[in-house]
Order: sequence, then C-alpha cells, then structure tokens
Amino acid sequence: MPGTVWFVGAGPGDPELITVKGRALIEQAGAILFAGSLVDEAATRWAPPGCVIADSKGMTLEEMSAWLIEQAGRCGTVLRLQTGDPALYGTLIELVQPLDAAGVPIGVVPGVSSAMASAAAAVESFTLPEVTQTTIFTRVEGRTPMPEGEDLAALAAHRSTLCIFLSITLLHKVEAGLRAAGWPEDAPVVVVHKASWPGQQRIVRGTVATIKHLCREAGIVSQAMVIASPTLGARHWPELTKSRLYDAAFTHRFRRASAPGE
Repeated sequence: MPGTVWFVGAGPGDPELITVKGRALIEQAGAILFAGSLVDEAATRWAPPGCVIADSKGMTLEEMSAWLIEQAGRCGTVLRLQTGDPALYGTLIELVQPLDAAGVPIGVVPGVSSAMASAAAAVESFTLPEVTQTTIFTRVEGRTPMPEGEDLAALAAHRSTLCIFLSITLLHKVEAGLRAAGWPEDAPVVVVHKASWPGQQRIVRGTVATIKHLCREAGIVSQAMVIASPTLGARHWPELTKSRLYDAAFTHRFRRASAPGE
C-alpha cells in the first residue's frame, strides 16, 4: 500500500503559525514538497533526518503529482506544504485527482489564511455588530477569469468586508470595482504585505482614492492582502455597538440576565 499524502496548510508565513497537527506530520514525514515561492523554508525545520525535501516553485502540476506519487511509494507519510490554507487559492483538487487515480490515500490539514494573519497584523475585525456580519474572500480578474456574477463591483455592492487575494498588481481594478459599487473615495483600505513573515511584514493604510499610489510608493508588488471593509479603523471609533452575547441584560444558556431587559 502506498503511503498517505498530506496537504498541510503551512500558514501565512511565520513558521510558528503552522498547526500542532501540521508540525507533528512534518516531524514524521519521509518526504516534503513545499511551495518555495510562498512558504518559508523554515517550515521544514522540524523534518527528521533523512527526509527528502523538495521545492515545487520550478515544477509543473504534472511534475508535482508525479513526485508525490513516487514518494508515496517509498514512505508512509508524504507532505505537500501549501501556503495559508489548502482550500483557498491552492492547487488542492488539481493535485488530489491524480493521487486518487493512482490509489494514493490523502489527508488535508487546514492552516491559517493570510486573510486572518493580515487582520491580526492590522488589529482589525472583519465583523462588527450592526456594521457588517459578512466577509467575502475574492480576487479581481487577471490571467484567471472570474465566473459570471463574481466581478468585484457585484460583490462590493454588499458593502461587507472584502478580503481581496492575488490582486496587489491590479489595484487599479480594485479601485474601479469599489467605485462602481458606490464606495466613497475616502473609504478605508488596508494592504498587508507578507503578513506574519518575521522581519518582512508591512502594513499600508489608505483609502479607495490613495491606496494604489501608497503601495506603489512603498514598492509592494507581491504577496499582499487587500482588505476593504466598513469595519476598518473601528479600534479608534468613539462609540461601538457592543455584542449582545456579553450584555448584562442578555440571557443565554450559560448566564442569566443581571439587569432589566431579560
């Protein structure tokens, strides 16, 4: 029987943000294929002696599949380390299909997305009571076309939080989409470059009108998360609508109301 190929979310950049389960699999792996263009090689530092480690940045999809199948034929635990979470903008299904065809067992371990790491770096919340309760993960059209109905203007019309992946070189399209959806010129936008990467993380704050210029001025042209949201900057708002879950007048199964309005 072939070994199991595990698709492990390596997180956004900081090697210490990999999950406990992900690290445990690295520690027992016989072979690891990591996305060197996006995953810090430090994520492989827990690999045991003798583990075969390869960088996939120069490989085609077919070469990656062949490598994983070959390694699964010789060892029990093979890892594909992917940036962030394997379910978001990864090649999970494209790689799983050839493994299924070859009869190779697979497993998936989730990871911390760069969207979450970017919000943490900027100390922002995607959701706030009575502001927005919805977060949309998307991108703008580049070489990969967007499905019908998923252009940024259509999604931005909801006026909820937008986490815009893979679009830092297309900020002109981001601005155009937000404007088409009616976002004002002074609506806040945050860009986080290499979120959580030790010594490399940068945060740029601007508006719909200024963010492209500010990012170009900072030289940010890759590996950046763009966040547009009505919640941005709430840390400094003088008033907030508080969560009812922790309101003294709110009863739930763990606590009785201690104030009028039960």
